[in-house]
Amino acid sequence: MSEQAEIGVVGGSGFYSFLDDVTEVTVDTPYGEPSDSLFLGELAGRRVAFLPRHGRKHHLPPHRINYRANMWALRSAGVRQVLGPCAVGGLRPEYGPGTLLVPDQLVDRTKSRAQTYFDGEPLPDGSVPHVVHLTFADPYCETGRQAALAAARDHGWEAVDGGTMCVVEGPRFSTRAESEWHAAQGWSVVGMTGHPEAALARELGLCYASLSLVTDLDAGAESGEGVSHEEVLRVFGENVGRLRKVLFDAVGKLPVERACGCGQALGGLDPGIELP
Repeated sequence: MSEQAEIGVVGGSGFYSFLDDVTEVTVDTPYGEPSDSLFLGELAGRRVAFLPRHGRKHHLPPHRINYRANMWALRSAGVRQVLGPCAVGGLRPEYGPGTLLVPDQLVDRTKSRAQTYFDGEPLPDGSVPHVVHLTFADPYCETGRQAALAAARDHGWEAVDGGTMCVVEGPRFSTRAESEWHAAQGWSVVGMTGHPEAALARELGLCYASLSLVTDLDAGAESGEGVSHEEVLRVFGENVGRLRKVLFDAVGKLPVERACGCGQALGGLDPGIELP
């Protein structure tokens, strides 16, 4: 691929619309089509590839996003560090709308998503991935997390440092009983897109960090009506400009040379396929 980037941002189309000289690049992957083209531009002196997670028209619900193709496309473009902003529901009363949380843990409660490259299924080129078990004890890149937290502080946003994101299948919101159960486990926020993004990034040796914007108190964390789609969109719209500034600043704070262990996640194991 002639157009290359070093940092990837998986999020809404509004994140790249304010950049000058954006190049749209279509990427083919062995796992099918990504959610959309990659949109490449320069930000804070770094080459960044933006990928609309739900497609530019927001037509893909969480359970139909081709997460494997998305992460593969970013790596194919040269990306090695990924920031994944997303909207979540708060599971604690203190994590109300407008809270920014940078999680350090993840719980997977999805049901039907392809969440590994190493499933033994042959690829179109005839290669067959080996079964590989990677450590995922700490699902997020600590360097990326600290860049996001520092960027938030610089913009006067006291982000929550750490917490557990519970990822559900969607597209429906939780029942009140489900929400109460999630909160009782001590989890912090609930979302629909944070997994398998983080796990696939780890398999590809990518650094991955999430910036989680709370748009509502989840059903069991408040006493009024349950979550509504309209309310989520309203709160996200009110905060997207602020989130964009933090995100852009975080890009500039990511190191040029990686010193974390994300790039050595395979640890010498043979995946049986050639990574892009």
